[in-house]
Amino acid sequence: MITILSATVLLILVMDPLGNVPLFLVALRDVAPDRHRRVVTRELCIALVVMVIFLFFGRHILQLFQISQHALSIAGGIILFLIAVRMIFPSTGGPFGDAPSGEPFIVPLAIPLVAGPSTLITLTLLVSREPDRWPGFLLALILAWLVSVVVLLASNLLSRLLTEKGLIALERLMGMILTAVAVQMLMTGVGEAIVQFRSANQG
Repeated sequence: MITILSATVLLILVMDPLGNVPLFLVALRDVAPDRHRRVVTRELCIALVVMVIFLFFGRHILQLFQISQHALSIAGGIILFLIAVRMIFPSTGGPFGDAPSGEPFIVPLAIPLVAGPSTLITLTLLVSREPDRWPGFLLALILAWLVSVVVLLASNLLSRLLTEKGLIALERLMGMILTAVAVQMLMTGVGEAIVQFRSANQG
């Protein structure tokens, strides 16, 4: 059973606020400096709303499309692994591609940089496995989101303190940890699928 602390850490890893710092700075390059905090706050609030919606309704979407938990676990593991690989070996545009010019609205800051596919799948997977523990997972989401708020609102300061090399090193370290989480999620999903397949054949 996953604890609130481990769920919070997992969500912080998949949200990747430190890795998003340089991407936020690039996306805000055409925005007036006095609007940076307002834009970042707005985008983070939009992202929180989207994530809360998936926390409560993600499992119903799974039921609607008849997606099993182990299939979701395998899919989530694959997506997390791809994101982790891009964190360790970043492309020119970062893990989610190039950001559009002008003042961003929803895309790319809220979605997919904060409320990305890996975060939404992780939330859906957590609640689908233990639906009765949704208050704890909601608390974990809010705690992880608050960490992202603090980090991203201080993005200019962090960029100066850690320098570009420091941010890259931290992002790659988080990518390595996320790789292990992704592999574990993938192995869990495959293991559950094998058990279900054997049970079906024996029955």
